[in-house]
Amino acid sequence: MTEQNEQITIAMAKGRLAEQTMELMEGMGIDVSPLREKSRKLVFESADGKYRYIMVKPSDVPTYVDHGVADVGIVGKDTLMEENRPLYEMLDLGFGKCSICVCGYAKQEPLKKAHIRVATKYTGIAGQVFATRGSSIEIIKLNGSVELGPVIGLSDVILDIVESGATLKANGLSVIEEICTCSARLGVNRVSLKTKEKSIRPLIDGLRKQIEMRKDEA
Repeated sequence: MTEQNEQITIAMAKGRLAEQTMELMEGMGIDVSPLREKSRKLVFESADGKYRYIMVKPSDVPTYVDHGVADVGIVGKDTLMEENRPLYEMLDLGFGKCSICVCGYAKQEPLKKAHIRVATKYTGIAGQVFATRGSSIEIIKLNGSVELGPVIGLSDVILDIVESGATLKANGLSVIEEICTCSARLGVNRVSLKTKEKSIRPLIDGLRKQIEMRKDEA
């Protein structure tokens, strides 16, 4: 392939982000039909050979892009923050919106404690958030059902993504502090952006146009 039509490898995580990304790409006329087939395969290729898709865990998307195995990755901003890889964050795709929040029993004012136990799967973000605060911090790594932390006394608060807040409410918890808002992002390998720019730029511009069209239709 020439530089103008070099194959672009895109890392995506299975689930809603991938589905919404595929819709945008279909709007650009890009073939994503192999991804819609029922298969246990993890690597797919468009019919015209222009795109290769690899399906990975969300937390692994930045790793594949950073190492150049993928040129482009679609992943949540929360994952980019946690993994802290040196990627070019080129585009906010506008979906998958959520907030990173500190949650717990607000009436107990847990953030005023001298020693705060924080349960989270986002240990990197938690470390950054609490690093400059005066309290002593203990970060407890959990991979699921983080809300259980304060409920059973494992932690004083949790740091997690919040969408509707329904799970928090069901467990008697509430948002104490919102750290930031997140959404799906397009991350690009730094070397790939230079060596495959003529192939990657049209993808970025096309996705941007699709996002703007959707905003106009809303």
